[in-house]
Amino acid sequence: MVRPRWLSTQRVTASRLWLHWDRAVALWAALNLLWVLFDISYVPLRTFWLQRNLTPLPQMPLVVPLPLLPDITPLYDPVKGIEPHRETQLYLASFQQLDRALLAGEPAAVTAPLRRRQVELTVEMLNENPFAASGNSGTLEKLKNRLRQQAGLDSAKQSADRLLSDGWLARHGWQQERRFWRQQVLPLVSTSYWRAIDENGRPTDHFWRTDLLLFQSVFALDILLRMVRLRRRFPGLSWRDALLRRWIDLPLLLPFWCWLRVVPVVERLSQARLINIEPLRAAVSRAVVSLLALELFEVLALQLVDGTQSLIRSPQWPRWIRSLRSHQSVSVSEEQQLLELVKLWGPLLLGEVTPRLAPELQSLLGHALQQSLREVPGGAVLPPVLSRQVAGGMVDSLIELARGTAQRLAQSDERQVELLQRFGDRFWEELAAGLEQGGTLQRSQQLLVTLLQQLKLNYLAQMNRAGIDALMEELDELTSPAETLSPGPPATPPA
Repeated sequence: MVRPRWLSTQRVTASRLWLHWDRAVALWAALNLLWVLFDISYVPLRTFWLQRNLTPLPQMPLVVPLPLLPDITPLYDPVKGIEPHRETQLYLASFQQLDRALLAGEPAAVTAPLRRRQVELTVEMLNENPFAASGNSGTLEKLKNRLRQQAGLDSAKQSADRLLSDGWLARHGWQQERRFWRQQVLPLVSTSYWRAIDENGRPTDHFWRTDLLLFQSVFALDILLRMVRLRRRFPGLSWRDALLRRWIDLPLLLPFWCWLRVVPVVERLSQARLINIEPLRAAVSRAVVSLLALELFEVLALQLVDGTQSLIRSPQWPRWIRSLRSHQSVSVSEEQQLLELVKLWGPLLLGEVTPRLAPELQSLLGHALQQSLREVPGGAVLPPVLSRQVAGGMVDSLIELARGTAQRLAQSDERQVELLQRFGDRFWEELAAGLEQGGTLQRSQQLLVTLLQQLKLNYLAQMNRAGIDALMEELDELTSPAETLSPGPPATPPA
């Protein structure tokens, strides 16, 4: 029955709607991945987001300010449970009060208590190390080194007392010292913070709330829709199997190890045809194959050779050979198949293939006759024409015999089948008996095992990484598309 146009149009429209939905969800997942990476790196990079300064070389006092970046710490600190440290906030507030008094030109009677208070807060900060709560103990050492370098003393506490003394400020002036404190000391002090701890003893983190509300709910809906689409395509598919087919989407729903979302995000962007990861997949696959091919092939080859050696060493060879006899066969159908194969290939080889080889057989047999007569002492030399005639007669006789045998094999003869079975049984019996006599079996096993051992020592030991790389390059040459040759000008027909 012809499909109505409206139905086909609806299916195309539906597929386009699903494509737009997949692209929207893929972009939403990519945005979520960027947010996850930002969240993971926020606490280690909080100093950068707070000061918005880039230090290319930490060993050198080179600072590149980035004033265009907004200060996002007041917005994102509550998400990570970060609060201002009380000691450092008190230190900053005390310095601001001292700064205003010195800039206003207040007398020494007013500024002296403020300077002593600032020195006491500095010493207290050096003793208690408020930076340890945020895991930035190195900041305290950096602060000590700057105080020592500015004052020229070995003690950071004495350096703070000297930098705020009357004599030091009288010689250098507050404007110069104010620049040092505001550019070298206060930025380090402001990096200290205090982070709350939940009931489980872990740092407070409210990231999961926004992630669950804005992103994971969308991902759960999309996974459910994908399961419905799978069940529509495959009605016999159960809900559990449909969910298992979307196992790659599991990291999108996990509240931990969020960095694993890079795998489903890349897969969704590729399926939505927003990015092409095939070159990257091919490169990664080639690297993995190059790393594992040698080890995998060595293990498989050694296992195969060792298994073959164990099979060869078995003393059950005569029993196995005798079990091939017709009355010892396990399956009658296999026996009949073997007989049918002999009846099929016998007439083919004897009745069709052998007669076509008559010229070659005559030449080979004539040459063999001449060589045989030459080796006999006192033997006469047979003329080539006569040797060809003799060989031709022998070949004709053999061909006639082969054709007759082929015709007999092609006929259904119960006596013939019985004789073939008897011949096969006798052959396997005599072969097994021959192996049991004179140490033939043991010597054959020893030779075969030694041969396989030499194979392991010589061939497998010679494999190396260079050989695998050469095989990979050869594979690239075979699988790479040939260069398309541009067609030349049409040939001019000859006059």
